[in-house]
Amino acid sequence: MIYVKRNNQEFGPYDESTLLTYVNSGQILRSDSARNDATNEENTVKYFLKKAGLKPKVPHKGHLFHQLAMIGGELILPKSTIISKQWLSDKRLLLLALIGLFPTIFMAIPFPAMGIFYAIALYFSCIWGIFFYYFFRTKQVSLKYTLIVFFMTQLCIFFLWDIVGWTKLNPFYNLVNLPFPFNFIGYTLGVGTTEEFAKAIPLYILIARAKEPLIPQTLVFYGLMAGIAFGVYEGVGYQTSVNTQLDYTGAFFMNIARLTSLPFLHAIWCGIGGYFIAFANLYPKYRISLYFLSLAIPALLHGLYDTLCGYSVLIFIAVGICFIAVLLLMTYLKQGVNYQSKLRN
Repeated sequence: MIYVKRNNQEFGPYDESTLLTYVNSGQILRSDSARNDATNEENTVKYFLKKAGLKPKVPHKGHLFHQLAMIGGELILPKSTIISKQWLSDKRLLLLALIGLFPTIFMAIPFPAMGIFYAIALYFSCIWGIFFYYFFRTKQVSLKYTLIVFFMTQLCIFFLWDIVGWTKLNPFYNLVNLPFPFNFIGYTLGVGTTEEFAKAIPLYILIARAKEPLIPQTLVFYGLMAGIAFGVYEGVGYQTSVNTQLDYTGAFFMNIARLTSLPFLHAIWCGIGGYFIAFANLYPKYRISLYFLSLAIPALLHGLYDTLCGYSVLIFIAVGICFIAVLLLMTYLKQGVNYQSKLRN
């Protein structure tokens, strides 16, 4: 005798002939779990029927069109559900459609080259934003301020880089093309310090205008978004200038990197900065050191990474520096309570 198991419940027992009848009628599936009552052996219904020399054959319920008619048009094309607009309440559906279909829009609309690069960069930014929102959001995080931080960062970068020419005002930039250790100084005090400070400007404004104390994880999230925004600006610039001078394979790889991993790195560095900026606001007695750390740690990680990337034999160490940055951010967040206890004194 055979017991059939479905949804953690056993039915039966049935002899093999009765089991075959149920299978042929579609009430029991050949793939259902089953157990022999006598031997306690467990396997599928199909296995026990085959062992008994029985071969199930489920008959068709009419021809194709008869089956389609029995299924019904509403199941195939649920017009009433679509017309009732119930699907508008399904945020997962709308988000899935937005992510999946966004790039196809640009296949139909004749955007200029720069517009295409920027739009695709925004597309990847949205994906990163959703990822960060899932892992780092707090009750203080809002879509409004997320968008403000994102586009304010880009406006700040555009103004400082393209209008003011801020990078030319930092003399340490001149050291990046020199041998080590001068290039490390240039990448840290020039590139790293300048870029990390610029990315943090919206965070300074946000925390100054906040109507309640912002917890570190909230500033980490907004820092991540500011970093992604900088990555979009920088990525578009590289894709339309430096990357065009590379061979096809190199250009393809660097274009992908400029949309994925490199904006992620900028986000992690700025997220670390946001963490210490939040603590500087929560514990103003230590604000000098905390503001210093909010810039020094990201700039140092940034400078180390850029320096090591200049040497092909050291690229794996550069990747290790990236991992350390992620590890630091996650450790900071986990140890936040301990830091607060320390800073209360």
